[in-house]
Amino acid sequence: MEGETKPATAKRESTSGRVWQLAWPTIISNLLFTVVGFMHIKIAAGLGTSAVAAVTTGHRVFFLVQAILMGLSVAATAMVARYWGAGDIARAEMASWTALLLALLIATLLSIPVLLIPGSIAGLFGLDPLTTTLAARFIFWLGMFNLFSAANMMLATSLRATGDVITPLYFLLVSSTLNVSFGYALAFGLGPLPEMGVAGVALGGGAAGAVVTCGFLAFWWRGNFGLKPVQRLNIDWGGARYLVRIATPAVTEQAVVQVAFLAFFAIIANYGTTAYAAYGIGISLVAFPIVVGFGFGVATATLVGQQLGAGRPDRAMATGWRSLRMALIAMISLSIIMAWFAEDLATFMISDPEVISLTVVFIYVICLAQPMMACDFALAGALRGAGDTRFPLVATFIGIILGRLIPAWLCTRLGLSVYWIFGVMLLDYSLKAVLLIYRYRSRKWLDLRFEHNPKPAL
Repeated sequence: MEGETKPATAKRESTSGRVWQLAWPTIISNLLFTVVGFMHIKIAAGLGTSAVAAVTTGHRVFFLVQAILMGLSVAATAMVARYWGAGDIARAEMASWTALLLALLIATLLSIPVLLIPGSIAGLFGLDPLTTTLAARFIFWLGMFNLFSAANMMLATSLRATGDVITPLYFLLVSSTLNVSFGYALAFGLGPLPEMGVAGVALGGGAAGAVVTCGFLAFWWRGNFGLKPVQRLNIDWGGARYLVRIATPAVTEQAVVQVAFLAFFAIIANYGTTAYAAYGIGISLVAFPIVVGFGFGVATATLVGQQLGAGRPDRAMATGWRSLRMALIAMISLSIIMAWFAEDLATFMISDPEVISLTVVFIYVICLAQPMMACDFALAGALRGAGDTRFPLVATFIGIILGRLIPAWLCTRLGLSVYWIFGVMLLDYSLKAVLLIYRYRSRKWLDLRFEHNPKPAL
């Protein structure tokens, strides 16, 4: 009996170690990304409550644009990880190259409305005229750098799918530092730089990120990473079609999430700029435990894809459960700390007493949702790593429509306070967690096969 339990224990330790090895750099990367958003809000707080609401609105629009690219990155992770796990490096590189070219095309198309009609987009939120004007400026300047964001995201995604999670972290560290520094400098006009307010946060941050992205691409183009560039302008159209096929549900899911969030923002806007600002600040604060879960999701998707590519479905299944346990421990621990210091964190962000009070309540609510969100990140990550992007879409749609928007709308119709609006988020995450656990336990996602055999790089 002893001889039988040791291999199982070693296997669990090996799985946990590999999950953590891939997760921690991704967690730090996303924490850095979150810190940038956090600091944008903090910088805007020095410009007033309207500036905070404007930056919050601009971030929501930016995330909506990014949602399409995030869906494509899910497909790229599944394909690159699967081919890399199977030892087919040439096909992994072709999948990565095809995803990058598609991302640049999509980013170009998505930039058109953001650059041409930012005022109309900001006007959809029903904010006061000053806030709408500030939000439009933020949206425009941030949209100027969509192509760089797309290239950075897709290259980092492909590298992580091969197991290289350190390289993207290095470049993101430099990018985040410069983003916040130049955003602050242009917001308040330090030295010879003009004082641009909210617009300066977007311009300074976006320009800094673009410079670092150019360096990231240059290193890759010269063959300094394990995953090499194909360096041909033509696309493997068969691979592109298969990427789109896997990405479409993931893209739709992200679009549903972001549109629903915009609708949720609009519902909260009915309660005034104070409630709207509190929600924006709360989102930026609770993003810290959330990105920890996201890191476990990325690690799980990578490992599941590689295990399935190597023909080891049982290990793929075990990886998901192990990742879920680790995500639960990490996210619950962080949420407890955040709830304990909720008032201190809210006070650090803004001095308005009413905004502080509402922000504290929001933090408490979202901290209660962390166990359900851990299920979302870990198990949905495993499904996506296997190429099953449809079921997470179904779970997201049910949760966000039936669990969030409809109840929130009913609360406003009944004249209930904004606290009830915050509370309905628990129903959203609970429904989604139950559905994902059901799908994962069914093991049906293990039977998915990649039917496309893209042409290897020459």
